[in-house]
Amino acid sequence: MFLGHFGVGLAIKPLQPRVSLGTLFLATQLADLLWPTLLLLGVERVEIRPGLLAASPLDFVYYPFTHSLLAEVVLGIALGLAYGLFRRNWREALLVGLLVPSHWLLDLIMHRPDLPLYFGQSPKAGLGLWQNLPATLVLELGSLAVGLWVYMRHTKARNRTGRFALWGMIVFLVLVYVGGALGPAPASVAALAWSAQIVWLVVALGYWVDANREAV
Repeated sequence: MFLGHFGVGLAIKPLQPRVSLGTLFLATQLADLLWPTLLLLGVERVEIRPGLLAASPLDFVYYPFTHSLLAEVVLGIALGLAYGLFRRNWREALLVGLLVPSHWLLDLIMHRPDLPLYFGQSPKAGLGLWQNLPATLVLELGSLAVGLWVYMRHTKARNRTGRFALWGMIVFLVLVYVGGALGPAPASVAALAWSAQIVWLVVALGYWVDANREAV
């Protein structure tokens, strides 16, 4: 899943309005933020197999450090503790920490059974919605739309930047997703890993957008 993780970040904002949207994006996408770098370092592995699934050509061979359930729980604890120590707000920290393993739960819907539960010889899970392209598009775009609706109901723009930056970010996300879902498979694993670093840009956009909006 891609857009759905950002949809969760947008939708969860009203629960703790002082947590920046950028931080919420960081939490929901922490696994996918770390994964490309581990690919480039050779720590985790993926193979590109066009036609493997209707909505994804990626065969996730080995990625327990970013996408196992145990790893995401540990990453959530680490991020939550770091946030709590820095911001001195443990309710916000709890929300941030819980959002990290939400990534695994959403991926569970999309992936074929390749998501490990823990390190080593783990059972693998996945419901395989990526085998159905129309259903995948509906769920991805729908979840982003719902998240945007909730976010807009509970925030308002401080200025013109707050209004137009939000829509610019959403259009950018949709274009990136549609291009990846409907376009050709990546030319190589390295090309995939470098292009996936774009998620960091979306996190930065989340901070910028949220700084120009305020809670209603």
